Amino acid sequence: MASLPFPIRRLWLLTRGAFVDRDRPDFHRLSSIRDPEKFVWAILPHAARSFAPSILLLSEDDARAAAIGYLYARMLDTYEDLSPEPAQAREALAAFASRFDSDRPGSAPSAPTPSDPDPRDRAHLLLVERHHLVDRVFMRLDGPTQARITKLIQDMSSGMIEFSSIFEGQEGVLDDEEQVLSYCHRVIGLPALFVMETLLGPVSTDHHRDALEVSELIQLANITRDIEKDLQRGIAYHPALRAYLGSEQGSAAAVAIARRDLIQLATRRAPSFRRLVDAVGLPRLSPARAAAVLMVLFTSRHYRDCGINAGMPFRSGPRRKSTLVLTSIPAAVSPRWADRVMIRVEADLLATA
Repeated sequence: MASLPFPIRRLWLLTRGAFVDRDRPDFHRLSSIRDPEKFVWAILPHAARSFAPSILLLSEDDARAAAIGYLYARMLDTYEDLSPEPAQAREALAAFASRFDSDRPGSAPSAPTPSDPDPRDRAHLLLVERHHLVDRVFMRLDGPTQARITKLIQDMSSGMIEFSSIFEGQEGVLDDEEQVLSYCHRVIGLPALFVMETLLGPVSTDHHRDALEVSELIQLANITRDIEKDLQRGIAYHPALRAYLGSEQGSAAAVAIARRDLIQLATRRAPSFRRLVDAVGLPRLSPARAAAVLMVLFTSRHYRDCGINAGMPFRSGPRRKSTLVLTSIPAAVSPRWADRVMIRVEADLLATA
């Protein structure tokens, strides 16, 4: 399969990714892969979730760069989320970033050892343990791409370390919207921005605000999904949840309030994605446009499902991954189709906001 042209392999990888069970990863298969390239594409659906199909719609070089950048970002996320103590997380984050100070990345810090990781967490821990395979693909990238990925990892690590101290100083809670949005920019928003720049090209200063809002929209999807899980590990992104830190469930009413507030904060940013795509000026034939549309569709599906569960009025829409992929593919050859899809999604999100 590796010897086939990437456009053919892409179809296989998209099909296989559509049937990956992230709740029950095939750990035996993932642990037995020795080829670095095969491991990158096999672990990507477990690490990138909705980003993985968008990455696969890019050209081969861009897809590989985006995949490596995102896998490294997931490793940092794993140290942050699964380290037993904040000080241990900060030490591991700093060490992981410093391994890129030389021409060839050194060994990564040992994977965290949480007491009871769920299957998705175990997949992320396996990724950290097998980081050397990702490093080998990283070393095949050209110098400027390596530099971009290195900057991503070092900026992201710095932001995570900063916010680890903020969380610790505020007893595990971000106090207001300004802190939440700053967290989106400094931490997980950075890989989102990295992937967007890979999709769409360099973002000008004039449109940097739109790029930040898109990163907020994407990262708030992660935050709204994981509220209960974050509470268990003593983290909250809404002051209404302060009393329930460390709880296995917390208050259903308080969680619903926090989820609704955060969804509304996110969906107000819906117009930024279409503005950013329009501003870049992609050519008429562009796989990157299809990848951008697919990212919009996955993000919309998340907020629709999450909002309905929180009692919010969302319109119905497609859920199957295959349907979303098929909806996005015409955007590669038709800017008008892309615009129609994004306008519809934008209207749905703004109706909720």
